[in-house]
Amino acid sequence: MNLLDHDACYRALSTRDSRFDGRLFVGVKTTGIYCRPICPARTPKQANVNFYPSAAAAQAAGFRPCLRCRPESSPDLGAWRGTSNTVSRALAMIEAGALDNEDVDGLAARLGMGERQLRRLFRQHLGASPIAVAQTRRVLLAKQLIHQTRLPMTEVALASGFGSVRRFNETFQSLYARPPAALRRLSGEAPAGEDGVRLDLAYRGPYDWEALTGFLALRAIIGVEVVSPKLYARTIAIGEHRGLLCVSPVPGRDRLSVTVRFPRLAALPAIIARVRRVFDLTADPQAIADHLSLDPALAPRVAARPGLRVPGAWDGFELAVRAILGQQITVTAATNLAARIVRDWGEPLPDGLAGVIPGLTHIFPSAERLAAADLSILPMPRARSASLQSLARTAAADPALFEPRADLAGAIARLKALPGIGEWTAQYIAMRQLREPDAFPVGDIGLMRAMAGPDGARPAAAALQARAEAWRPWRAYAALHLWTGEVISDPLAAVSVPKESHDRHAA
Repeated sequence: MNLLDHDACYRALSTRDSRFDGRLFVGVKTTGIYCRPICPARTPKQANVNFYPSAAAAQAAGFRPCLRCRPESSPDLGAWRGTSNTVSRALAMIEAGALDNEDVDGLAARLGMGERQLRRLFRQHLGASPIAVAQTRRVLLAKQLIHQTRLPMTEVALASGFGSVRRFNETFQSLYARPPAALRRLSGEAPAGEDGVRLDLAYRGPYDWEALTGFLALRAIIGVEVVSPKLYARTIAIGEHRGLLCVSPVPGRDRLSVTVRFPRLAALPAIIARVRRVFDLTADPQAIADHLSLDPALAPRVAARPGLRVPGAWDGFELAVRAILGQQITVTAATNLAARIVRDWGEPLPDGLAGVIPGLTHIFPSAERLAAADLSILPMPRARSASLQSLARTAAADPALFEPRADLAGAIARLKALPGIGEWTAQYIAMRQLREPDAFPVGDIGLMRAMAGPDGARPAAAALQARAEAWRPWRAYAALHLWTGEVISDPLAAVSVPKESHDRHAA
């Protein structure tokens, strides 16, 4: 369905079709309000509505968010992904705060394009400018904080990315014709007395929490992460500040409950952006499943696990270290090595956080800390410890080393230029850290084994590469389906692999 086809969109609105929640927004001309297609309000006449591909587009057109259906709580989908991965990368940067500290020119430069071209892509795919998208995200996050927390309004302003309380108040007065505090009085949902900031983040179901946490549990670094069937918790660090994060599924709802304990509220948007990345909350599982199911080899796997996600990474440097540690050894051995690095060079949690969540004791060591460490004492080949040290020095010199850039091919080439990182590791980092949905480690033995024929013969890398062309732009999800198979507790069971950077099953 064309999301901007007026008749088709109106049918979705008339039936309150939840499949289009997050894919389109409805501007009601008679009220000046924009809604989700599932809004419980009476359906307006067709002549009185406009449809928009994003909340930012509706807001830029002069509509204000509905207080009933709350656009801030809709799934944050990029339904057009695959049409413009450039816009997807730009959105990830904006969500992480790129436009808080630089202008659109700077954002465009990081993406390897001109400012005019970036604005044109945003207008084409989102119906709004990059600045409008950033502003809408701030407003909707602030509104969510007002409804779901008891933070004072000054702290809501900081936590949602507004530069000043005055600007925050003016924006809400302009949008809602009332001060922010009046919106809280309309809501009776916010729990009182919570320890930390708790928010619910929406996603489009189905969602395979079991498979995702099984993947993360197998790689959990002792002291830094704790994973159980109903909880993922970890220590976090942004700049000089330290904190804790807990994520759990909300029973019966397409939501994850996120609790953040962090001393700097202004970092909350960046933390939420990372949570979305780790748990792949912007995926559209139906679109992915429909495409991958066209291949008869993938169809039964997709049918068995339709909500499978690509697990993201909290921090690119941490992921790269973990991947290099895992070269040519088992998952367990690599995890034990990572735990030793944390014990020897990790930073203990400050007193106010130590012991709050059993098992969380340390912050993963920074690039600067590992660059200065004597890694030769680790029980691993000297060449690998030297690669780790060199990687740490490179990352310390370039804090943006693992941020998204212009395109997948460029990202892979840039990553392969780093010490100790070969093709497989570069594709793996692109999948999990850069959130490239088309990243694909074609030489992976697990993928070849999963695609073996009835006689057990595995395809060569070139044959697998040719077969995977039909899976674009979702090859990363195809890889997860092939890796996961029927073994959820150990989705990437270790096998013997040849030399090079084939950390492919321990990463």
